[in-house]
Amino acid sequence: MARQSITFSSPNEEWLKSLVESKEYASKSEIINDLIRQARKQQAQIDWVRAKLNKAENSGFTNDGKEEILAQSRSLLNGKI
Repeated sequence: MARQSITFSSPNEEWLKSLVESKEYASKSEIINDLIRQARKQQAQIDWVRAKLNKAENSGFTNDGKEEILAQSRSLLNGKI
């Protein structure tokens, strides 16, 4: 695992410390890694929606019904796609 040195603003440092002190996380590194995982998952969701929109725009229509699109969206949110 790579080690990095980063600087936080005072409010962010206090927030990170409070999460560790409350034992929600074991360390600030764990918090940062969790935030990065969440951001990556969110970006994957955005990319999926963007791809669906591009496909729909390029084809004019989709054969997927409302329920299918909703089910696919839910699967993505649950990390199953």
